[in-house]
Amino acid sequence: MTLWFDDLVVGRSWSSPSRTITEADVGAFAGLTGDRFPLHTSGEFAKGTPFGTRIAHGLLGLSFAHGLMWARTGELDQSVIAFLGISDWRFTAPIHFGDTLHVDYAVTARRPSSSHSDRGIVEFEAHVVNQHGTVVQHGLKSMLISKEHAA
Repeated sequence: MTLWFDDLVVGRSWSSPSRTITEADVGAFAGLTGDRFPLHTSGEFAKGTPFGTRIAHGLLGLSFAHGLMWARTGELDQSVIAFLGISDWRFTAPIHFGDTLHVDYAVTARRPSSSHSDRGIVEFEAHVVNQHGTVVQHGLKSMLISKEHAA
C-alpha cells in the first residue's frame, strides 16, 4: 500500500525490517567509498582502540538505515519525489560486525510545499537500533512526498 503526503500525519510510526552487518558489507563499503581507515579494516589496529575490535563505518550504518526505512517497506515507492536531507544526525554507539539493526521512525513534522501544490515536506525522526535495544544512531530525515497519485 502506497502512503501519500496526506497519510503521513505527525505521530505515525514504524519499525523497519532488520539487517545484519557483515564483514563483507564493511569491505564493500570501504572499497566503494575509498574509506579504508584501519579501525574498519585492520583487526590489529582496532585492537588498540577504545572499541578493541573493528567496527562498521558510521556512514555505512546511516546508509543501511536509509535503505531499511524506504526501500524495504515499499510504502513510499510511488510517492517519494526526493530525499531532501539529514539534520542533527548522531552516532551514539559503535556498530559491530554481526550486529542486527532495524530502524524505529516516526513523522515529527510536515508541511505543504510553498512552490508546488501537489507535494509536501515530511520530516521523520529515526532511531537505528541494534539487537540489544541500543540506539546506535539517530536523527532527522526530510523527504519530499507527493500529495496524491499522479494519473
